[in-house]
Amino acid sequence: MTLPVPVNQLSHLQLLQQSQALLQEQTSVAESLKQEIASLKHQLDWFKQQLFGEKSEKRLIDNPNQLALGEFLKDVESPQPPETETITYERRKKQRSDDCVTDQGLRFTDGVPVELIHIPAPEMQGEDADQYEIIDHKYTHRLAQRPGSYVILKYQRDVVRHRADQTLSTAAAPSGLFDRSFADVSFIAGMLVEKYRYHLPLYRQHQRLRDWKLAASPSVAGR
Repeated sequence: MTLPVPVNQLSHLQLLQQSQALLQEQTSVAESLKQEIASLKHQLDWFKQQLFGEKSEKRLIDNPNQLALGEFLKDVESPQPPETETITYERRKKQRSDDCVTDQGLRFTDGVPVELIHIPAPEMQGEDADQYEIIDHKYTHRLAQRPGSYVILKYQRDVVRHRADQTLSTAAAPSGLFDRSFADVSFIAGMLVEKYRYHLPLYRQHQRLRDWKLAASPSVAGR
């Protein structure tokens, strides 16, 4: 048989249960607030890192014994440049054959037709032409080609001298297609057409030059 609980004891028991329930509720609220504060703190640290800190994920470990980059090279002596010496020598001038007609090494016989092209000096065509006189001529040779034949273009350039100050001048030599080449543009064009259009090898073109009494080696003819 259960004895009835006194009224005063019942009120104390209810108050205790209510206090425990309120304490549990406050504990739950405090825990949720703690988690929210931790999350907000984590977000605040992330924003601080983005605004003011380094974004690199590499860990920087401060080690006082670790040398900085380049410090170990301070005591390394730079290599001394190697000693050089100046060498002087004399080079013998290239000897050309006796049958070379020109200084460029172009050789041909008297049977090869030579066409003379006169290039007047500009001084002889100006207002002061009477102040100059022709004292000599300079010649520049170009190997040219006519349809089915070869011809030597001989450019005659007047060498003039000023009567008053005795200075010499001459007209400029015609420029070739290539530097230091005695081949005229017509010869180069004909050689390319014969090689790439008619498939005539260079050695056969050289043979034809020899048949025309033009003693030019394959290397000279191809320059």
